[in-house]
Amino acid sequence: MLDRLSSSQEDLESQELREDAEMAGCTRIGDCHDREIVTVTGTLRTVTLRPRAGVPALEAELFDGSAALDVVWLGRRSIVGIEPGRRLIASGRISIDRGRRVLFNPKYELRPLGRE
Repeated sequence: MLDRLSSSQEDLESQELREDAEMAGCTRIGDCHDREIVTVTGTLRTVTLRPRAGVPALEAELFDGSAALDVVWLGRRSIVGIEPGRRLIASGRISIDRGRRVLFNPKYELRPLGRE
């Protein structure tokens, strides 16, 4: 109880996200390695449209309390439900691009809004 009172809000949210990933049976993002096929879950922090090689690409940062990764949907300008604050589960092969973990065109499942 004392730990919860002395922890920052960000620490508490990170702990909740790590527990959620464990309960969902997903790999922690911090434990993902290059070229590994994974299933991860977390909260989308940012969503941006950023063209790659002249092709539209929707990019989102997924955070699970242990680390973050970029989720990229090539050829997409928007996807209904993909917005900051939304929780999702994503599956695919991790790659490393400029020192960051990236998941291109993953299979994904939107998680319900609010508490489950």
